[in-house]
Amino acid sequence: MSNESKRIQDELLAPMLTTSRAYWVTIWISLGFVMLGIIAWIYQVVEGLGVTGLSHRVFWGIYISNFIFFIGISYSGTLISAVLRLTNAGWRTPLTRMAEQITVIGIIVGFSMILFDMGRPGRLFLVPYASRLQSPLFWDMLSVSTYLMGSLLFFFLPLIPDMAILRDYFSEIDQPSRFNRIRTKFYTMCALGWKGTPSQKKALDKAIGFMSVILIPIAILCHTVIAFIFAMTWRVGWHSTIFGPYFVVAAIFSGTAAIIIVMTVMRKIYNLEEYITQKHYRNMSYVLFLLLGGYLYFTITEYFTTAYRANIHDMELLEEMFYGRYAVYFWFFIVIGMMIPGILLLIGSWKYESDKSIPLIFSAAVMIVVGMWVKRYIIIVPALARPYVEQEWSTYSPTWVEWVITAGGVAGFVLAFAVFAKLFPLISIWEIQEEYEKEHITKISTILKTGKLSREEQ
Repeated sequence: MSNESKRIQDELLAPMLTTSRAYWVTIWISLGFVMLGIIAWIYQVVEGLGVTGLSHRVFWGIYISNFIFFIGISYSGTLISAVLRLTNAGWRTPLTRMAEQITVIGIIVGFSMILFDMGRPGRLFLVPYASRLQSPLFWDMLSVSTYLMGSLLFFFLPLIPDMAILRDYFSEIDQPSRFNRIRTKFYTMCALGWKGTPSQKKALDKAIGFMSVILIPIAILCHTVIAFIFAMTWRVGWHSTIFGPYFVVAAIFSGTAAIIIVMTVMRKIYNLEEYITQKHYRNMSYVLFLLLGGYLYFTITEYFTTAYRANIHDMELLEEMFYGRYAVYFWFFIVIGMMIPGILLLIGSWKYESDKSIPLIFSAAVMIVVGMWVKRYIIIVPALARPYVEQEWSTYSPTWVEWVITAGGVAGFVLAFAVFAKLFPLISIWEIQEEYEKEHITKISTILKTGKLSREEQ
């Protein structure tokens, strides 16, 4: 191993080996909210769904909003890792591991929201038996489960060489503690006998490439099926042929914003400025702005076509959303979730050579993530609150139980990511080392041929 490769290894292992006071504060606060969420869920199981704001008319609320939201941000792994691996975009290397972690954790937290919404846990096991094959709910459970299994495998495959690095690192420690001996056994098991031979590298590259190809259609299918739960009904506000691609673009949009948030936080906490550079923010901001334009197009198309046909039932719903009881949520989504982030991304693109662009891009990403949660809420609740016969609109106000469980879900996401950061390197060590070696060889080759380096290589 060269001195530079050793330096890269030591720097990228540092977040796993050093623990700050802020880390433990984050762990304990997150764990506290998770415990509160569990207590609220147990209370809900004992007392029934009557302790929530749900009713026989508004039977879905923030639990399903959370489900769609977390499954949506899980698309970060599909976009950053799978798509950019297939396109051989070299700049994606420092981001793939974090994106894949978001994917796995997002799916697990999102799937748990279904359990909370069902009331009693035992009902989850009735879905495969009680559902019909024609039911989108059955196919939704099947697609999400398949997506989770595929994402776990896709997360594990690029980890294998890093597991071997960790295996060797801990096995070389003189007089290791009991905890380090356990870690050595764990990493030895996960490394699957990896020695870095050419045949192993070739097999791993093929496996990762195959999973990249497989995971993209699975992810698209998963969110399309989620959209079908709404679109395949006659309910006003849901019955739309555009919901499938609309949901997919929304998922990629929010997932891209989520990875920007995570990579900014990790960059700041663990001093990863050398690996997560201005170039990554510039490229991610371009991707995010492009997705914002695409999602804006779908949003305008959805509401314009609905308003143009001027169906009385559709117009009642639009009036409530535009300037009625749900106007605050709708315009919050439009202004905070789309307009202001678009302006910030434009300003950030002008200042991309300066570190001043990073807070702008980060702020835009935070607004987009919050705005997209609100968007999921206004897709679900107003359509259910609207009466089908001559009666008053229903009302839905989430109770403390729903808010505490939601806070517990968010805290669970943070807690899981913090634990992952101590188990696995946040940035793929072996891929960074390979990139350095390739760049080093390219520089030497350029010097031998031309006698000098190009501006980019310098």
